[in-house]
Amino acid sequence: MKRILIALAAVLAGTGAFAQQGPWSLKDCIDYALEHNLTVQQNSLTVEQREVDLSTAKSRRLPSLGASAGENFSFGRGLTEDNTYSNSNTTSTSFSLGSDVPIFQGFDISNGIKLGKLNLAAATAELEKARDDIRVAVAQAYVQILYDQELLRVAKEQTEHDSDVLEQIKERYAAGKVSAADVSAQQATLAQSRQSEIQAAGNLDLAVLELTQLLELPSPEGFSIEVPEVGNVAQALLMRPEAIYEQAVEVKPSVEAAKLNVDYAKVNIERAKGAFLPSLSLSGGLGTNYYTNSKMPSASFGEQLKNNFSQYLGLSLSIPIFQRFSTRNQVKSAQISLRGQELQLESVKKALYKEIQQAYYNAVNAQARYNGSSETEASAREHYELTEEKYKVGKAGIADYNDARNNWLRAESELIQARFQCLYQTKLLDFYRGAELNF
Repeated sequence: MKRILIALAAVLAGTGAFAQQGPWSLKDCIDYALEHNLTVQQNSLTVEQREVDLSTAKSRRLPSLGASAGENFSFGRGLTEDNTYSNSNTTSTSFSLGSDVPIFQGFDISNGIKLGKLNLAAATAELEKARDDIRVAVAQAYVQILYDQELLRVAKEQTEHDSDVLEQIKERYAAGKVSAADVSAQQATLAQSRQSEIQAAGNLDLAVLELTQLLELPSPEGFSIEVPEVGNVAQALLMRPEAIYEQAVEVKPSVEAAKLNVDYAKVNIERAKGAFLPSLSLSGGLGTNYYTNSKMPSASFGEQLKNNFSQYLGLSLSIPIFQRFSTRNQVKSAQISLRGQELQLESVKKALYKEIQQAYYNAVNAQARYNGSSETEASAREHYELTEEKYKVGKAGIADYNDARNNWLRAESELIQARFQCLYQTKLLDFYRGAELNF
């Protein structure tokens, strides 16, 4: 029991040390998620399976080779060479070695190899699509943490400020300059600020938990991220969605996978048509046997194996004539599947274009929101500073002062959110064009 507890403590200590190795950059998070995320690992296994399937398809070109050996015993009454019945025991031993070589199978083997290659390529594209999905999800969670960290910072500053103001009001109340109602009002304001701080801390904890779960980390304890340098994101030039789409449709793995599925359906039609064609195979083998009868003399084992040694070669031609319309219906099913894959390709392209359109207008709105928030924050900060000066000289009440302070903090929070949203949306547009998702 003691050993188990020591081992468990060591594991927990190692886990904690690992989680505390940060702070993590966005690139660190994405790289780690790509290596450890279970969905990506499952897609990786699918790629490995498709590689095995392709190897199996290629191996159908090779000849088959098999060996067999048999031993039979017979006893009881039987007909003899004198045309009489008597009890006798017989044994027979046989050995054979055979091979079969496919010569022509209606192009089934070559088309099977083509399908195996397309399956492998499609699985690889699906793997890259899963990796892209993880990249986007990690970036979204990363930005949410940045936003929640800033909101928590603002909430803490608000709590500290309201606490300081409460102390000032208590001093004024003791000096008889303000009423008890002013003290009570400020106490309520401080309590609200503390509640907002608790809520902001809880939101940050949930955001950290979401990201660590994407990374498949055992615990969010000790996890932290880097705060990137954010320039003037509102000045970034945005390409039109049509231009972005022209690049995205050539590089996004979701489109590539859909194109490969169309090619697969086309080859599958040719493979189905191959069942109309004859097939030809070559076979050959070696064999020998040994036989004994208790009523008859028999040659030695080695002599019989030598004398009974035989070889054979054969060609087998199979010509389909009528197969209850099975082949015809398989061709029709393959053609229907092709039309379905073509529609799926168009659906994927349209979905991609809609995503790009949405990301583009989100980026445009984020830039406009960021510019507007910058002006609002500057104006609210100026108003707060003026109100603070008035409050210090007794020309403004505590209610006006708190309102000005709260308006400024709300404007600052809005600016923070707009800044990170603008950063994320502009980087997302570059990601659709094939750039690395990083900031």
